[in-house]
Amino acid sequence: MSQDELAVMDGGKCILQLRGVRPFLSDKYDITRHPNFKYTADADKRNTFDIEAFLSARLKLKPDEVCDVYEVDTKGV
Repeated sequence: MSQDELAVMDGGKCILQLRGVRPFLSDKYDITRHPNFKYTADADKRNTFDIEAFLSARLKLKPDEVCDVYEVDTKGV
């Protein structure tokens, strides 16, 4: 396809390029029909992954909880 043809291509179509085969024209998949769509952020904003909250999570031990502590020396690496 030329650049002009790509610019006016049907919005319901896409070009797939997979290793080992030539690029081909295909219908787009309607993600809203997928059984797990309800778990996506597109279906419900509460499902949005919060990277800041994930990275700031700290381990909180209870006073009576037993754990192993290891010392790691990284100077020799």
